[in-house]
Amino acid sequence: MKSTAKKKVLLITGIVLSAFVITVLSYAAYVLFSYDRLADNITLDIEKGAGKTAVTGEKLSLVTYNIGFGAYSQDYSFFMDGGEHSRALSENAVKENTQGALKTVQNADADFILFQEVDIYGTRSYHVNQCKLLSSGLSKYDSVFALNYDSPYFLYPLNEPIGANKSGILTFSSFSISSAVRKSLPVEDSLYKLFDLDRAYTVSVIPTDNGKNLVLYNLHLSAYTSDGKIADEQLKILCADMQKEYQKGSYVIAAGDFNKDLLGDSSEYFGVEPSEEFNWAKPFDTSILPDGIKCYTGTNAPTCRNADSAYRGDGTDYVLSVDGVLASDNVKVISCNTVDTEFLYSDHNPVKAEFILN
Repeated sequence: MKSTAKKKVLLITGIVLSAFVITVLSYAAYVLFSYDRLADNITLDIEKGAGKTAVTGEKLSLVTYNIGFGAYSQDYSFFMDGGEHSRALSENAVKENTQGALKTVQNADADFILFQEVDIYGTRSYHVNQCKLLSSGLSKYDSVFALNYDSPYFLYPLNEPIGANKSGILTFSSFSISSAVRKSLPVEDSLYKLFDLDRAYTVSVIPTDNGKNLVLYNLHLSAYTSDGKIADEQLKILCADMQKEYQKGSYVIAAGDFNKDLLGDSSEYFGVEPSEEFNWAKPFDTSILPDGIKCYTGTNAPTCRNADSAYRGDGTDYVLSVDGVLASDNVKVISCNTVDTEFLYSDHNPVKAEFILN
């Protein structure tokens, strides 16, 4: 009898273990086979709201803002930064942070507004359509949305799975956009691609009153990679595209989240100690920039915080500037400053640039 009972226990244990292994392998197969890169050169729809032609010789302004899928209030920390959460704290938190970001850019009264990490349907953001929320408050602008990535359902971390998410980049222009396209960027071939997901930038063409075009790029480069080199490759592709348009005589501006330390060493500007632990943002390699294109970012305040904990605001947070603007020489940049929200609605602060199309 004892032998029979023991055999039953072993049989049941074997069945349970086999079922567990099959489940794990099935899930791994689902994630790997669900991974699919979006096509290159996707023509984007333009939601019309503006009717004006961009003017040259007058001061214009631009704001770029990574809104962090509406999760990053000051009390939020993110698991991939060494913090606690993978999802926003609640649906209401997503809506409140998105509305706060919207109010911030409305107060900035910019001609061009570029958002990154805008979810249209995500587990992490409680399926709030942030694109719709933002567009409703900026209806007098032309707008263009492009998916940056469409991820399968991730069961990681196990206590609070980040789930499946559709997230993108959203561009608003107070002047008429004549065409827009989504350009794919390379990502790592290793399993890091499952965490960094797909990457892209958008190109919006805005006619001006002198017959030239303003070509506006919205970008969000890779962050969670093995060594940061893939973001350099992405930047080279972007710069080659910008240089080609610049050589045509176009005004060229790119703005967004570079996930690079645009100041080279932000610790020198903001009085924080360099961190070996939080080293995901490598120094921006200015040698990649072609002749005639310069980089601008805020030095008055950081544009990003590492969300390993809630924001303390006492000088002990790891902060840096990764958001900014690239502009061609025929664009006279008057100023470029961080809009210091003290990270109220995101782990990023907006950056505002003022410029003239010569």
